Amino acid sequence: MLGIMRKYKQSIVIKGVFAIIVLSFVGTIFLIWGKGDEEMGSSEYAVKVGSTVISYNDFQKTFSNLRTSYQNIYGKAMTPELEKMIGLKNIALDRLINSTLVRNEAKQMGLKVSDAEVINAISSIPAFQKDGVFNRQTYLQLLQDKRLTPKDFEESEKADLLIRKTVQKITGEAKVTDAEALQLFKKRHDKIDLSFISFSPAEVMSEVRLTEQDLSKYLQGHQEAFKTPERVSISYILITPLKAGVGLSADNEEVQTYYRKNIDRYQDKGSILPFEAVKERVRADAIQFKSSKRAYELAADALNKNLKTSDLNAAAAALGLKVEKSSLFTMKQPPAAIASESELIQKSFILKPGNLGGPVETRKGVYLFTVNEKKPAAVPPLGQVRGEVQKLAAAEMALQIAHKNVQKALDDMKKGKPALKLQETGYFTYAEAGLIPKIGTAPQIMEAAFNLTAGSPTPKLPLKVNDRWYAIQLKERAQADSANFQKMKEELKQGMLPQKQQEVMETWLKNLRSKTKIVINPLLQGN
Repeated sequence: MLGIMRKYKQSIVIKGVFAIIVLSFVGTIFLIWGKGDEEMGSSEYAVKVGSTVISYNDFQKTFSNLRTSYQNIYGKAMTPELEKMIGLKNIALDRLINSTLVRNEAKQMGLKVSDAEVINAISSIPAFQKDGVFNRQTYLQLLQDKRLTPKDFEESEKADLLIRKTVQKITGEAKVTDAEALQLFKKRHDKIDLSFISFSPAEVMSEVRLTEQDLSKYLQGHQEAFKTPERVSISYILITPLKAGVGLSADNEEVQTYYRKNIDRYQDKGSILPFEAVKERVRADAIQFKSSKRAYELAADALNKNLKTSDLNAAAAALGLKVEKSSLFTMKQPPAAIASESELIQKSFILKPGNLGGPVETRKGVYLFTVNEKKPAAVPPLGQVRGEVQKLAAAEMALQIAHKNVQKALDDMKKGKPALKLQETGYFTYAEAGLIPKIGTAPQIMEAAFNLTAGSPTPKLPLKVNDRWYAIQLKERAQADSANFQKMKEELKQGMLPQKQQEVMETWLKNLRSKTKIVINPLLQGN
């Protein structure tokens, strides 16, 4: 991909926080890199940003690039579960939306990138240089290897520079005030002493009293936690590429075509390997591709011929395959034979019993299947789950009692009344890790504590760390020598500036998004 060359590119003007902010946009602009004569895929929109329509194909390319980046970070393949946990689809959508908003706003601001700026930027890319000087032949050859025209690349570079220029203009307005610098100075150098009281559910468990009505109410309010999951059983056949590919071969022209279309697969240390060096490997890949395609075609043909009758046995007989059957299973606990086939499992819970489903393509091959039986999810009666309900309901009530006790103590502190069981931390300084004497590691309490003042010595609400509630009060604050602040003021401001710039950029973007109608394709939402 474009990163093969662009990873060597030096930053132009924008450094530090600009690089961080810009990287959240850049990478969506260059997705056309390497498209060549490949099929562009679906023309359906992925997202509409105002009057700008972003195609589903562009989303797929963004998503694919992100997945590759995360695979390099994690050092392992991205599974569907990991992609969902990270929220990879949402990250891809955000990048597309943000980069579009920035480019559109740049036009409204009258920002432009001159041809001279584009030429200078491209000329400075080491990959295009020979003996430290831009070499046009090297430039054209690298673009040709990537199946990209100079016009396409230069337009992409121009869009990149426009985003950078826009980000630089917006973040250039960020300023750190003396008051903000002083607040940070005090936070880092003052010492404070806290009074506090805390309660955990375990400490008040003896106060818990649960009635039958409490248990029933808890079960009704937490049905999902106790509901037995939906279960299905299926019959299926698997058409593997190995079986479908018997007798298939790839001639030299097909092999060369496959190499051109998938050239990014054949790299070593960032460089494209010559065709002759990987010819047999490409041939094997091309045959594998044809076999997978053939497997899908056979499955689709068998589906069409037996769709009306939903006769999986007839489809299996025509393909010379054996029908496999599963026992009842849940979404989270599928049979071992199909445990890795997440798409097949998901579709098994969607298909109506008796219908013929598929083709479902996976790494193993292509499936056709039917649902034999489906048992819906259900909430068991209280008698069957009483023990678990009682345990969880008691834990919840104990947490509520602990919170109530701490809230009363905090109210007493605010009124100047002495609270029971008050402890004292002794003096301590701010630590980002959040380690507080007598309390332990509690970053949120650390942050709240150093925002307390003599005029406002208590937080508005109790603070929770893990399962323990705290009420805190500023007892004393030993202030640092203000003369040192004057010596450190400018250094503090410079250190705070990147964060301030990021906040300005995020606020600006948030405002743009609030004013722009953004429509995401429903098929991409919630994934």
